[in-house]
Amino acid sequence: MKAREIRPGIYWVGAIDWDRRLFDALIPLPDGTSYNSYLIQGSEKTILIETVDPTMQDFLMDYLADLEIKKIDYIIANHAEQDHTGTLPVVLARYPEAKIVCTPRCKGMLIDLLMIPEEKFTPVADKEVLSLGNKTLEFVYTPWVHWPETMCTYVREDKILFSCDFFGSHLATTDLYVKDPWRVEEAAKRYYAEIMMPYRTMIERNLHKIEEYAIDMIATSHGPVYDKPELIMRAYHSWVFDEPRNAVVLPYISMHGSTHKMVDYLVGALSQRGVKVERFDLAVTDIGKLAISLVDAATIVIGTPTVLAGPHPNVVSAVFLANALRPKLKFASIIGSYGWGGRTAEILTGMIPNLKVELLEPVLCKGLPKEADFGALDKLAATITEKHIECNFK
Repeated sequence: MKAREIRPGIYWVGAIDWDRRLFDALIPLPDGTSYNSYLIQGSEKTILIETVDPTMQDFLMDYLADLEIKKIDYIIANHAEQDHTGTLPVVLARYPEAKIVCTPRCKGMLIDLLMIPEEKFTPVADKEVLSLGNKTLEFVYTPWVHWPETMCTYVREDKILFSCDFFGSHLATTDLYVKDPWRVEEAAKRYYAEIMMPYRTMIERNLHKIEEYAIDMIATSHGPVYDKPELIMRAYHSWVFDEPRNAVVLPYISMHGSTHKMVDYLVGALSQRGVKVERFDLAVTDIGKLAISLVDAATIVIGTPTVLAGPHPNVVSAVFLANALRPKLKFASIIGSYGWGGRTAEILTGMIPNLKVELLEPVLCKGLPKEADFGALDKLAATITEKHIECNFK
C-alpha cells in the first residue's frame, strides 16, 4: 500500500474502517470511520502523529514499511483514547528509540491504559515547540475537546493544524480531502453532537485559542482532511455560538396509540404556526439523528406513555442522553398518556438538571386524548410559538 502525501514530507498513513457501526459501544456509525495517522519526515527528525485503532494496526505498519521508515524519533499523542493510541505498543516495538510527546496528563492516562513505561515519554507544555530541522511543531493545549488531556499539533511552515478529534467526522471515504462538503458537514455535525456538544463552553475557548494561528489545512483524526478549513470553522462557530433556531425536537414512543395521536396533533399545531418540528419515534430512531437535531433546536417536547408509574424506558434513555449532551435548548415540555396515575412529569423534569430550560406546562391525558386534551396541545403550541417569537429565533 502507498502512503498518501498531503504536503512535501507529510504523509497520511491511517486506516479506513468501512465496516464499523458502533463506537464506544454506544454511538452509531452509519458511515463507518477512519483513524488518521500522519508521518512527517523533517530534515533532522521523523515523527508520527498518532497511531490507529489496534484492529487496524497492519495498515499503519504497512505504510511505514512502504515509506522505508528506519527510525521514528517522536510519536505525537494528541489524545490518549485507544482509537488514537492503541497501536502505540506495536509501533514502539518496531521503533524502540521513539519517544512519546504528549501533555503530562496524557502521559498518566497512557501509562494507565496501555502500561507504557514512564521513560518512553517526553511531556510538553502548552505552546512548546519541537524542531524537526526544516519543520517546526507547536503544541497547543485544547483541554476537554473532548477529554481533559487533549492537544493539537501545529506545523508552522506548512500552516497545518493536526486537530485530533477537534473538527472530526466519523466517515469512511477514499477521499483524502473534502470533496463532498454537504456529506462531510453532516457527518461532522453528528460527530459534534454526540461527542463535542457536552463541552461547548470549553470549545468556545479553544476556538478562540486557535484563531491566533494561520491555518491552511486541518488534518483531523477522523474523516477527510480539510484543505479548505473555513468550511468546518464556519460550521463550528455556528453550532457553538449561534442562537437556537425556531425548531422543536419531539422524541416520543407510543404503546397503544394515545401518545401517538397527541404527537400527530402537536406536530400539526406547531407547523401551522410556522415552527419546524423534528420528530423521532424512539422505538426505531437513530440516536445520532436525534443528537444532530438537538444542536440547533430551541425547544424539546418529550412524548411518553406511562409505564409502571413513570416514563417509558426508551424515553428515559433519550432524556438521559439529552441531559448529558447539554444542547443550547431554551424550553422543554412533556406530553403523553396514562391509564390510572403516575409520576411521569416529575421523573422526567428531575432528569434534566443540565438543561438550562424554562419548563412549559405538560399535557398528560388519561386514556385516549379528548377534546380538552387537544385544546391543551393547541395552547402548548401557541406558547412555544410565542416564546420563539419573543426570543427572535429564526
